[in-house]
Amino acid sequence: MNNPSLHRVVLIDDDTVFSSVLARALGARGFTVETAADGARAVSLVREHAPDYAVLDLKLGAESGLALIPELLAARPSLRILLLTGYASIATAVEAIKRGAHDYLAKPVDADQVVAALLGEGGGEDDEAPLEVHTPPLKRLEWEHIQRVLAECDNNISEAARRLGLHRRTLQRKLAKRPVRESGGGS
Repeated sequence: MNNPSLHRVVLIDDDTVFSSVLARALGARGFTVETAADGARAVSLVREHAPDYAVLDLKLGAESGLALIPELLAARPSLRILLLTGYASIATAVEAIKRGAHDYLAKPVDADQVVAALLGEGGGEDDEAPLEVHTPPLKRLEWEHIQRVLAECDNNISEAARRLGLHRRTLQRKLAKRPVRESGGGS
């Protein structure tokens, strides 16, 4: 499609490690990358740098990436927005598209998938392509939900167990297990 080196992207994610790794990978592929960890900084960067693309996480701490989409588009109407999430669902994908996102990918993603989505490659002309979301296995979703609740409780296992409706020891056993890796085939 177009030469990526001519494109600016704003990467909006509160996970600084993920953001740093993806920013480096996109930079290596010729993109100029600015990063933001919250909505206010993201809107400011979009106004200041007039990027072509935004890669937006669904969860930005207490903020919602979905709520940020209209603000980003108000700041730059031609902005192409890619929404990333670790909590993939068809309902979220539909809502993201309704609010103005152009594409939607479930984490984990690699830089090549992000580049293809930003440049509109690989989806063909099918209007339904952004809604094709790979749903992670149930055990993976459970692991991610537990991790999210645990983070909300500042890693207090007793409080997280209470919120999850689990006994503290049951939660500890679940945490001792590693998350399920996704395989190429459905399970």
